[in-house]
Amino acid sequence: MDVPLAQALAWRRERHFLGPGARSAADVVRRLVAVPAWSGDPELAVRRRLARPSPGALAAAVTSGDLIRTYAFGGATHLFAAEDAGVYMAVRCANRQWELRSWQEHYDLTPDDWPALREVVRAVVAQGPVRHSELAEQVARTPRFRHLRAALVDNSHTLLKPLAWQGDVCFGPVEDGQPTFRSPSASPGWTGLPELDDAGGRAVLAYLAAYGPATRDNLHYWLVGGLSAGRRRVDGWIGDLLADRVVEIQVDGSPMLHLREYLDALAAAEPAPEEVILLPGYDRWVLGPGTADPRIVPPARRPAVTRGANVALRAGQVAATWKIEGAALVVSWFAEAGSPPQREIEAEVARLAGLLDRDLTTTIRSAE
Repeated sequence: MDVPLAQALAWRRERHFLGPGARSAADVVRRLVAVPAWSGDPELAVRRRLARPSPGALAAAVTSGDLIRTYAFGGATHLFAAEDAGVYMAVRCANRQWELRSWQEHYDLTPDDWPALREVVRAVVAQGPVRHSELAEQVARTPRFRHLRAALVDNSHTLLKPLAWQGDVCFGPVEDGQPTFRSPSASPGWTGLPELDDAGGRAVLAYLAAYGPATRDNLHYWLVGGLSAGRRRVDGWIGDLLADRVVEIQVDGSPMLHLREYLDALAAAEPAPEEVILLPGYDRWVLGPGTADPRIVPPARRPAVTRGANVALRAGQVAATWKIEGAALVVSWFAEAGSPPQREIEAEVARLAGLLDRDLTTTIRSAE
């Protein structure tokens, strides 16, 4: 099977709820796997994908426990569907970073100390959300871990991250501008961490369900670069799924991986060559395959997109950046993207204005 890139991106657009919208914020995050919690504009990224956008939908899903905020991809905080979060934590734990000699020496913790430390942390957060400083103070009351107080209170959260990866702690609500921590088991959907190979296979399938057709490099970026799973391990998971659940196809003559169950939907996808979609910076449309994927981001424009510029898609590819200046939404159109389709741009600006509940005019400029 060989399909044009435009058709592949049209299928991906539907999977990203950028055509017909999703019913809930949790459905959006579940499909995209993970949404950055603090980078860009996660509220806008999710509302753009809802059939019935409403302010506060994302926050409400976090409050209800349908979504949790925790560490996983790239060491940054992300939103996950509570029932799926353990899959990515299990993959993130694969390299057991806390057992490295450098970690043992820096924190004066041996691998044998971790079960007891985890038990103490779980006991602290089991009583409900606790402030960062409270968490550090209570853990430090255990004589063996008294020396960890400064490391636990450090704003880098370096020592807290492997505790989050192992499912012992996650972020709670923000109180007076400060984060709190709680147990992920406070979310009704939390199911814990599956076995690593089970998690790995599920992670590959979930990625292809949202970001396929995808290259092996895309999967390595997602699971090796993002979660430190290890290239050989990821290739093994892909190999276990090939032929049965995953097939290799051609996209514009290049080999890519796709889910067998979606081959017919891919074949039926219809590109919309003039369609324009405005997305906030750090949106999963560009971060899922990675800004280094030239099929999505023109290489010359990668630095701006990597730094978090808001993007305008034309038929799924980044064709411009945008920003709001006063009452105008200014679109900086790339020369290599051809002539800007003004009517489609104005329609999308009107949609965005509705999401933001403000009046916006449209200004189109040539990008430098």
